[in-house]
Amino acid sequence: MAATVNPDRSQWDVIVLGGAAAGENAAQYASQYSGLSAVLVEDALLGGECSYWACMPSKSLLRPVEAVDAARSLPGVSAHLDPSAVLSHRDEVINHLDDTSQINWALQSGIDVVRGYGRLAGPRTVVVTKSDGTTTTLSARHAVVIDTGSHPALPDVPGLREALPWTSRDVTTMREVPARVIVLGGGVVACEAATWLHGLGAEVSVVNRGHRLLSKQEPFAGDLVAAELERQGVKLMLGRTASQVRRSSVRDTGHGRVHGGEIQVTLDDGTNIAADELVVAAGRIPNTGDIGLDTVGLPGGGYLDVDEHQGVHGVDGTWLYAIGDACGRALLTHMGKYQARVAGEVIAARAAGHTDLPSAAEGHRGLPQVVFTDPEVGSAGRTEQQARADGLDVETAEYDLAALAGTYVLRPDYRGHAKLVIDRADDVIVGATFVGTGIAELVHSATTAIVARIPLSVLWHVVPSYPTVSEIWLRLLETARRRRQGGDA
Repeated sequence: MAATVNPDRSQWDVIVLGGAAAGENAAQYASQYSGLSAVLVEDALLGGECSYWACMPSKSLLRPVEAVDAARSLPGVSAHLDPSAVLSHRDEVINHLDDTSQINWALQSGIDVVRGYGRLAGPRTVVVTKSDGTTTTLSARHAVVIDTGSHPALPDVPGLREALPWTSRDVTTMREVPARVIVLGGGVVACEAATWLHGLGAEVSVVNRGHRLLSKQEPFAGDLVAAELERQGVKLMLGRTASQVRRSSVRDTGHGRVHGGEIQVTLDDGTNIAADELVVAAGRIPNTGDIGLDTVGLPGGGYLDVDEHQGVHGVDGTWLYAIGDACGRALLTHMGKYQARVAGEVIAARAAGHTDLPSAAEGHRGLPQVVFTDPEVGSAGRTEQQARADGLDVETAEYDLAALAGTYVLRPDYRGHAKLVIDRADDVIVGATFVGTGIAELVHSATTAIVARIPLSVLWHVVPSYPTVSEIWLRLLETARRRRQGGDA
């Protein structure tokens, strides 16, 4: 039977509630070699946040900004940026918010698609409300997978909601570049948005309650990003909070368009700042409050607690799974897709009666992430603070990336830093952080070393090419060796 959209059937082996990138992977891995049937239930665009409002559009906005900045640093090279052309390319990247290609992928993979909003209605049961208000009940023979994602949080600041500020969806799909923008937050979304907004010509101010940007990374990462933002002309107001927001002539003009007149933000110290638009990047909330969790004995509204197989705790049997932002283990698309692969394989294995099941614990040890600011921030595993909190016998090795021949070739004004966190007892790397132009591709090698627990004595024989940024591995290992031999670090 060919896969279809809104098929005339009500039962599948696997129902995936939510059709984002992780959900697609769960359906694929549960069904591709097992003979199990699978269906995606989605009321918005198939492909989810990453494809249309997060990873893909943000990187398409950031890459031109980074490329122009790097080009301007090289003698004999001139470059300029055309904001309208950048936005047009972004639209191509997100398929003009059309999920036809994603639907076709699902159908070609043998996965059915049901359009509508799904809610649990008891064990292995999902009720779908369609756009016309009608409902249909679906049942799963083996499993239901929750992939309902998350949405931006709005702090409880007087006047903020009424001002209709931009969230991540607006700033990634903006139709116009506001002349002046205030960004509330200091995490990944805030720093990336500030980078591309400034690069596209906006006057940007960043207000962050913390005293450092990217506080979940090694301290030097946030410091280097802050220094570059300030060098570029972005105004940073750290250790400050918004106490009130006011806006004249509020208008719901749609995603990515300025939502009214001038916006005024009063800070906790009484300072007033004005802008044409306000971007709120203050964290995310899981979409689990209205998916029928109460019908299976679970509270709604929070992250779903899962085991190493992505199975949800607190539910009888082994039929309910949660992946991606819904489980809160790591709010990163690639980690959600990894969880989905594990969950899909577990479902297929259990359906076949197998007891040797894959575990997501191994992959979470690596936990790779790249922040595509200028400079980029790449990390894997734990920070030094996290490793010490976990009780490990920690040593570190650090090195200035600008001291490498490979980085000087990239740009004469290179600024960057690298750090390894080492478990001295087992002689393995448990964390790595790199900051600088072109470091994103270093993260996978770090992830490999961490997940595979490759001893430093073995890594010493992994020779980096010259002159490339990967030479940093040699310099970091040399630094660790000198320290162990009692020499200067």
